[in-house]
Amino acid sequence: MPDRAPVIVGTGLSDYPQAPHLDGVQHHAQAMQRALADCGVPKDEIDGYLDAGGGGGMMIDDAVTMAEYLGIDHRYIDGTMTGGSSFEFHVQHAAAAIRQGLCDTVLITYGSDQLSRMGRGLGTGGLGRGVKRFGGPAQYEAPFGNSLVGSYAMAAQRHMHEFGTTSEQLAEIAVGVRELAGLNPDAMYRDPITVDDVVGSRLIADPLHKLDCCVISDGGGALVMTTAERARDLRQPPVYVLGAAGAQTHWNISQMPDFTDTAASRCGPVAFGQAGLTPADIDTIQFYDSFTITVLLLLEGLGFCGRGEGGAFVKEGHLRRSGDLPLNTDGGGLSSSHPGMRGIFLLIEAVRQLRGQAGAAQVPDCEVALACGSGGWLSCIGAVILGRDHPS
Repeated sequence: MPDRAPVIVGTGLSDYPQAPHLDGVQHHAQAMQRALADCGVPKDEIDGYLDAGGGGGMMIDDAVTMAEYLGIDHRYIDGTMTGGSSFEFHVQHAAAAIRQGLCDTVLITYGSDQLSRMGRGLGTGGLGRGVKRFGGPAQYEAPFGNSLVGSYAMAAQRHMHEFGTTSEQLAEIAVGVRELAGLNPDAMYRDPITVDDVVGSRLIADPLHKLDCCVISDGGGALVMTTAERARDLRQPPVYVLGAAGAQTHWNISQMPDFTDTAASRCGPVAFGQAGLTPADIDTIQFYDSFTITVLLLLEGLGFCGRGEGGAFVKEGHLRRSGDLPLNTDGGGLSSSHPGMRGIFLLIEAVRQLRGQAGAAQVPDCEVALACGSGGWLSCIGAVILGRDHPS
């Protein structure tokens, strides 16, 4: 029987963090071209396509139109959009489709020109103006001054109130990620920072400071997935999908059941169960770091530490380059890039680590990596566990 274990065989990043020469759909196209070149798969072999929309630029905002633009002749298509975690959901769906024979070789793409097109006001007002214009449930929150940063600040405030978490503990996350960004020549910000720098930076939405917040950038990424059987003839070593799961607790922040508990606590055990692993088996984590509080909540939800213990866990240095669980080895959204929905970057960096291609940021003997995306307002969480070895 052919081996239909789903694997990632190709990755590609478009130009980032600022690329005024590309619009959103051109980021999709450039990332696709680079991912196909990475693995050696011809485009006419792609028979599955997944895209979360949000291309911007030419106003292509759906998977079917993007597939047409890219010239993909598919028999499987998926336009799931869960915000920044969309791509972790895509890997879950693509893996199932490959196993079931609905398609053999899948392309996942994303691209955004949000920095060049919209500037840096998204988190503190630009997004709110869009909400009021286009409606939806969030229109009832926007008039009262809520913003993207403000929503996450409420979660941070609640965590501090319930568990005694401090701004200094959150700052440790930003400091560690910046250290790794210094090893990435393409990162937006590379100069070292300290905890004092973070807590001394401008307060954006109490208790989140400027350096607790992700950057705004351009950029895009692409993944090629196929069967383990097909991967034997390709250029790169396959990276196996060991476990993948996602869950949603709400969409609008006003409907979040508990500001200190995300859907990571629901999807994490499923992904670990599929992989037959525990948090202790993970060599590196690539987490959505829209804000420092996002990382803290994902750590707790996925079981790397107990609920309310994230602050102390981070302060012990586990997430640093020299720690036992290096976080966001490309510099993350806090320092490297954040082009709107960054979840595909997490998967690409996890693949680089497992291939041993992460350069100066390489985690020694990296065998298992976890990518966890967060979409919306801590709304939809997707967890993907990847490994170097065949799951059998």
